[in-house]
Amino acid sequence: MRLLWWANSADALGTQISGLALPLLLLGLGYSPALVGAVAGASTALGLLMGPFAAVPADRGARRRVMILCAAVSAAALGSLAAALALGSLHPAHLFAAVLVERVATSCQEAAARGAVALICPADDHPRVVSRLQAGEQGALVLGPLLGGLLYQAARWLPFLADALSYLVAALCVRGMRSDLAPAGTRARDTRPSRARWAAFASEAGAGLGLVLRSPVLRLVLVWTAAAGGLLVALHYTVVFALQGGGRGPAAVGLVFSVAGAAGLAGALAAPAVVRRLTAPRTLVAVSWLVVTPAAALAAGSGPWSYGLLFGAVSLLVPAAVVVLQTRVLRVTPPELLARTGTALATAAGIAAAVAPLAAGAAVARVGTAPTIAGCAVLLALLAAGTTLAVARGALSAPLPGPDATVKGAL
Repeated sequence: MRLLWWANSADALGTQISGLALPLLLLGLGYSPALVGAVAGASTALGLLMGPFAAVPADRGARRRVMILCAAVSAAALGSLAAALALGSLHPAHLFAAVLVERVATSCQEAAARGAVALICPADDHPRVVSRLQAGEQGALVLGPLLGGLLYQAARWLPFLADALSYLVAALCVRGMRSDLAPAGTRARDTRPSRARWAAFASEAGAGLGLVLRSPVLRLVLVWTAAAGGLLVALHYTVVFALQGGGRGPAAVGLVFSVAGAAGLAGALAAPAVVRRLTAPRTLVAVSWLVVTPAAALAAGSGPWSYGLLFGAVSLLVPAAVVVLQTRVLRVTPPELLARTGTALATAAGIAAAVAPLAAGAAVARVGTAPTIAGCAVLLALLAAGTTLAVARGALSAPLPGPDATVKGAL
């Protein structure tokens, strides 16, 4: 379990380091903010598209091989970018190709990694393990941008070298695991004709989404993670717009989200104890309602400290709900569908997170920051009401929908 934690945390830290440096690099090379946004959007969209297909071989038993290969590809892409920058010979085609290759490979690596927890530790330990993985990601969120800024200031190729090394660390950690990360009873190699294999492969890629749509538990996870995640991203950008509109600089923005990241880390560490004390259903309902108040109070925020404390309160609460939902996903999903189901859920959340900044920007331009924040708070309250109703109807404890949950003939 330690190796999985190190692999996940190293990967997250490297991503945060280069994630800060990449837009700075593109802007420093003279590219417009619109092009920077287009590159980020295109690479994210391509990664979301490829993730479900990478999940198929992972669920077939090649999870560890896919994770190692994808981490190695990402390391090579960013390593070549760092070398070109250090030598002063970076071509625009090389830059954009490296970014796209790294983003797609990372999405495939993340798709393959989903469900690994269920294959290496007992079910009773899932909340603790999920919370530790979350804590590692929150720690990366706090440290990564700071390290990225310092490294970029020293030399603009250093953040990309650091991210390349983080991928190598992740690959070595996965390589060192004693478990092969394959579900029991993985099916034998398909010997059907090529066209039939491709048809089956395409059908299998959608099996995770099919299971999500048929399972009340997974539908609740889908709606909660996509809606809450999208609304929190919208609040994030709205706070940034508010600070910039008030003449605050990057330091103020950094302060707000450093406080929020630290609060998220504390929330992730405390989550298992909270879930044990309250039970999973009560925790999910309580968190859903409790985040509404600080979210709404952001509308009255007037400076970085008030925004930081209120956003920190939200960040402190959310990890407990995430632990509840991720644990339920691990417990109700058949081992042979873990990667595809997790990827279907992550894709929905990724789409919501991609749309949220656009929606926040449009709303702020039309009605201002305070009404936009108030609107997000109203939507969070509606989500809390829906979650309460779903939990009361037993959605969190609903069984899987039966043998038709998997694609007939595909598994």
